[in-house]
Amino acid sequence: MPVSAANPAPGAPSFKSTLSSGDRNTLALAIFFAALEKDPNLSAKIVVIDDPVSSLDDHRAATTVHEIGLLQSRVAQVIVLSHAKPFLCALWQRTDDTLRTAIAIERAASGSTIRAWDVNQDLITDHDRRHELLRRFVRGDQVDQREIATELRPTLEAFLRVAFPKDYKPGMLLGPFRGICQQRVNQPDQILNQTDITELDHLTDYGNKFHHDSNAMGYRTQPINDTELLDFTKRTLAFAKR
Repeated sequence: MPVSAANPAPGAPSFKSTLSSGDRNTLALAIFFAALEKDPNLSAKIVVIDDPVSSLDDHRAATTVHEIGLLQSRVAQVIVLSHAKPFLCALWQRTDDTLRTAIAIERAASGSTIRAWDVNQDLITDHDRRHELLRRFVRGDQVDQREIATELRPTLEAFLRVAFPKDYKPGMLLGPFRGICQQRVNQPDQILNQTDITELDHLTDYGNKFHHDSNAMGYRTQPINDTELLDFTKRTLAFAKR
């Protein structure tokens, strides 16, 4: 049955009524890239792509990054506009660092401003920042010790979620995960051995002193011993390397 792109009769199929917004955007991109393939002067063209991943799922967004990456070497210039930082960061990583430039447009009091965008800074994850902060403390740099203490448990949680995504699912708290680990010791589906579980218990119990959900009354004033904090920081970094 033919599908109309124009305004259809009531009840008649159309792209608007039969395709999701993601499907429509994907189809529009496919037609756009196909049209470029037929352009005999493609190498001289400046191609502007505006917010191409709106309503696209992760797979389609990744495919769009791939297609734009292939296009870059075939045209004079590619300009990509988007609100989606993860998409732009992925595209940035695919691009020759001698040929790329990134700018950000920000709202100002009476309009907008344009500034250079440090994409590499946005590529650093919260887990990376925590790790660097803890390593700085171990090296002897001047840092806020309470911030170090506060970041120990999130560092463990981030590591465990990546290391054991099947068992430590989003939304699960660290306590129940530790319980599952204990139940499975010496079982075919063991997650951590008893030595690791015991160390995780010690690290978690220390880190819990500095979190509102586990020490609501005293997490802000919990005394910090420098030697003890240094020991637990080193042990947390060692555990998160396993």
